[in-house]
Amino acid sequence: MPNIDRRTALTVTGLATLGAALPTPAFAQAPLGLDATKPGLPLKNGHLRMGTGSGPNGTIGITNLTLTRDGQPWLPVMGEFHFTRFPARYWEEELRKMKAAGITIVASYILWNHVELEPGKIDWTGDRDIRRFVQLCQDNGLLFFLRPGPWGHAEARFGGIPDWIVAGTHPRSNDPAYLAEVERFWRSLHDQVKGQLWKDGGPIVGMQIENEFNLDGPGQGRAHIATLKALAQTIGYDVPLYTVTGWDQTLYPKGEVVPVHGGYPDEPWSAKATALPPKENYLFRFDSRVSGDLGAQTRNNRRGDADSDMADTPFLGAEYGGGVPVMYRRRPLLDPKDVAAAVTTQIGSGVNLLGYYMFHGGANPLAHGRTLEETQRSGGYNDCPIIGYDFQAPLGQYGEVNPVNAALRPLHYFLAAYGDRLAPMIVHAPARLPTDKDDLQTLRWSVRARGDSAFLFVNNHVRQYATPIHRGMQFTVQLASGPVTLPSRPVTIATGDSFFWPIGMDLDGVMLSWATAQPVTRLTDAEGPIHVLIATAPGPVELTFPSGTQLSAPSQAEAGRIIAHVPPSPDRLLTVTSRDGHRVRLLLLDQASGRDLWLGDLSGQRRLILTKAESLFTPDRLILRQRGDATFHYHIIPGRKGEVTVKGPAPRTIRFTQSRVPGEAPPIAIGGPANAAMQPLPEAHRTAAAFTFTPPKEALATGDAFLELDWRGDIGRLFDGTDMLDDAYWDGRVWRIGLKRFAHRLGKPWALTILPLRADAPIYLDSSARAKLPKQDQVAQLLSIRLVPEYQLEIRA
Repeated sequence: MPNIDRRTALTVTGLATLGAALPTPAFAQAPLGLDATKPGLPLKNGHLRMGTGSGPNGTIGITNLTLTRDGQPWLPVMGEFHFTRFPARYWEEELRKMKAAGITIVASYILWNHVELEPGKIDWTGDRDIRRFVQLCQDNGLLFFLRPGPWGHAEARFGGIPDWIVAGTHPRSNDPAYLAEVERFWRSLHDQVKGQLWKDGGPIVGMQIENEFNLDGPGQGRAHIATLKALAQTIGYDVPLYTVTGWDQTLYPKGEVVPVHGGYPDEPWSAKATALPPKENYLFRFDSRVSGDLGAQTRNNRRGDADSDMADTPFLGAEYGGGVPVMYRRRPLLDPKDVAAAVTTQIGSGVNLLGYYMFHGGANPLAHGRTLEETQRSGGYNDCPIIGYDFQAPLGQYGEVNPVNAALRPLHYFLAAYGDRLAPMIVHAPARLPTDKDDLQTLRWSVRARGDSAFLFVNNHVRQYATPIHRGMQFTVQLASGPVTLPSRPVTIATGDSFFWPIGMDLDGVMLSWATAQPVTRLTDAEGPIHVLIATAPGPVELTFPSGTQLSAPSQAEAGRIIAHVPPSPDRLLTVTSRDGHRVRLLLLDQASGRDLWLGDLSGQRRLILTKAESLFTPDRLILRQRGDATFHYHIIPGRKGEVTVKGPAPRTIRFTQSRVPGEAPPIAIGGPANAAMQPLPEAHRTAAAFTFTPPKEALATGDAFLELDWRGDIGRLFDGTDMLDDAYWDGRVWRIGLKRFAHRLGKPWALTILPLRADAPIYLDSSARAKLPKQDQVAQLLSIRLVPEYQLEIRA
């Protein structure tokens, strides 16, 4: 994030100075100028044939520019959570975690083969109880987006279509036999969600039809999507929004459905066993919404429909990677910045629905002993774990809050508080653009603007590639009333920086001309509004206001403005009073505090929480949880600070014994649809090493606990007797397993098997993982098992 460059006072906007510490541009950059006065597309309404948008809870609509709620621009955050991949008894607390992280809409595939486990018998009970899951969303103030396929992909066997339907019909077409089966499935689902649609006062606001569909030919193409939509409406799925995925040459009937988009920081489905070139998701988009290969399992040679629909549909997202899965042949590991930078770039490109896949990880169910994961040998393009579906998501397979969660929350809170301002803003490109995704020298930036208000987005992070330091940087943005050059002093934009700044932002009657900090949210107390911002660099934040504004901090008048450089602090509120008497307070947080930030309601009042613990909110209390540390530190704003140590056992090592030495793992076969490394056959696990240990019966004394397995190998599988509890491909991480769902199995011996990883295995591992492997022909090691309690603190409002 940008550092104010005190060593240089360059007067030429955008002139870069050279440095030797890290890569820098080999040439002086042209001035960073941008014209944000160009008019956008004229507003169009009523041209998209959606369903009923009004109901007891208001109106949801869509124009060619934005989604709307009660007639106002609306920019929600949508997160995918597959209810059939998580135990139903924990659904509500997981939904509360999603809400605490800033999610507005929960999306879920309804995977057909997860609910129809044998022909003709659809089961909506237990972990498949969609009605209860949707009701819990509503009870906790969350909306719901239905994604019933019928082909969903989701790394499921046959994309979620049951085996007997794949065998007996022509799936993904207008084959009458297939459509009859789809109608049976969709009618059964509709019986479950009847009365929960938006028009009825329920939370269901949309329905995605099919997924990654680009098949063309008799009974396919646009005609198939039109048939599926008509079937849905005939059954009774009358919702405000009908969508399709818009990538990989998608085909759909224009005006009947709206494309949603996505992009990932890596491609675990790639057949390459090396690092990929720079991903285009780190570029700002100005003339296309369609990302590169997103892993659709089919191809066509025609131009897709999504790009030609840009003038008539808003830029909606459904699959921006909150993480990526680890697949057999490719096992990338993401840094939180890899995700946050890609998401910030897409928001700066005009995204008006921020949708994540996945936001919550899970575990694949079993069907009467059959496995339901995608495999190459069943015709899929990928090999996936039988059970594990962690996805490196913001909320993990066992509900743990992963570090990427902290990197994304401030952006979500911003969209909730100020998204109605951002949504109608037009995206503008700078005068100088990178030549392509491989151009790492040219600074990547954009502006979304409307009139004299704007947000300036910068991204200088590309996964696995060093971007240069840009020194002495300023930006000149031409707005409706004239140019604005910011900040007042040149700054350094460091390698890895990704951020946005406000320009001309109205803060309850006080005009903020600009700030070198990201707005986060707006709070209120008895004294009025508090606007919260996070510094985008170490050191003071530059705040600039119109002449005549008064600040409770040292400031100076420069060029007709009042400029202050204020050190951020969570313990200090800055009072700002406009010339005409409007008064607000600003809370400036430093970067570390920004990573500890949570937002939620306590006793009806919006509160900001600063804590390293995981936070979730119930109607009458705040619940804090953290692994391995019994001492909680928290700061409630407005409110109080606290430090509390709770009682509970300390983390400890679990003893294990090796019960079987590894044999020689067979060579890895090359083949399958990807013509790449294929997961070994089940018989190969005869060569696995085996280790036994007993998780203590009292492990859950503090509420939950996690096993942390430090291991090396190819495939790990965890068993209680012959029941497989979990599995994973080794990727360099410690394997963390939550125990509360296995409470009835504690106190008995468990077994861990590790298939050896051959040194010549043609699979991709990040360099950090490769560095952990010993120099030998194959490895199957268990180094340690730790039991780490999760401690909990409840704070009453």
